[in-house]
Amino acid sequence: MSRTQPIDVSILIVSFNTRELTLEALRSIRRETRGVAYEVIVVDNASGDGSAMAIAAEFPDVRLLARADNIGFARANNLAAREARGKFILLLNPDTVVLDRAIDRLHAFALRRPEARIWGGRTLFADGSLNAASCWGRMTLWNLACRATGLAAVFRTAEVSNGEAYGGWLRDTERAVDIVSGCFLMIEGSFWRELDGFDPLFFMYGEEADLCLRAKALGARPAVTPEATIVHIGGASESARTRKMIKLLSAKATLIQRHFHPLVRTFGLTLLAAWPASRLFATSLLASCTGRDGDRAAARTWGEIWTARSVWIAGYSPPAEIERPPISVSSATPLH
Repeated sequence: MSRTQPIDVSILIVSFNTRELTLEALRSIRRETRGVAYEVIVVDNASGDGSAMAIAAEFPDVRLLARADNIGFARANNLAAREARGKFILLLNPDTVVLDRAIDRLHAFALRRPEARIWGGRTLFADGSLNAASCWGRMTLWNLACRATGLAAVFRTAEVSNGEAYGGWLRDTERAVDIVSGCFLMIEGSFWRELDGFDPLFFMYGEEADLCLRAKALGARPAVTPEATIVHIGGASESARTRKMIKLLSAKATLIQRHFHPLVRTFGLTLLAAWPASRLFATSLLASCTGRDGDRAAARTWGEIWTARSVWIAGYSPPAEIERPPISVSSATPLH
């Protein structure tokens, strides 16, 4: 195809030290996507594992933007989206495998449910079990309280106590949701531009929640379908639990500051802080009773997270640097 021919879907992937996983994701796109005209744009966030070179060698038809610095998930997707020519934009994590023409099916779902304006699918772990992180409910004071008190964990399958995770719903039916995960999220390019993409304040985690909540304020009704299913391993580029939780809590604090009513923001942040505080208390008590290494390690982790509370309770800080161009770009022809 020439660069003047129309593209249905621009597939955006942000990679960071996930070389083999990213290559497998790209192979699965090529293998399973046959019903739409698509292009693939990969932003490599300064991986140290040779990701950019491996992608360029095996997939010369992919548009690769290799950076000398790690600008995070949100800003990297914004960068890729500026290069996108498709009517639809699909955000796809590098640690995914496309199954059974999932991108074709998600595109068909978008055409069938245009009022949603943001669409997602179903995600599985590598062993075929459900990965429920394909979508989320919005944070509320109630579900923050349930998480802080442990009710969300004890009554995990009850939506009333675990509303942010939609309780025991197996993601096996079509449903409108508050938030579609950025691991597998489709949106019209024109709507992405209307929303001005991801807020670059979010380095990692929370950016899709902010996007979807802003979209809902404009009348969107995000929805997911089990007909479009992928494997999503999850956490492949972030292995240290303390760092991951600090980023996650920072994102949640920022979402509270952005999307909670001013009269309840302080209460929301207090409930957010009560979550790691309660986990520290519970794991420390358990460790003192059992003396097991695993329990002591869990208590240390939550202790580190609690010690860093002045960092995450303030939310994300604006990026320190202005965005620089990628150090290399490989152009590609669109794919079928």
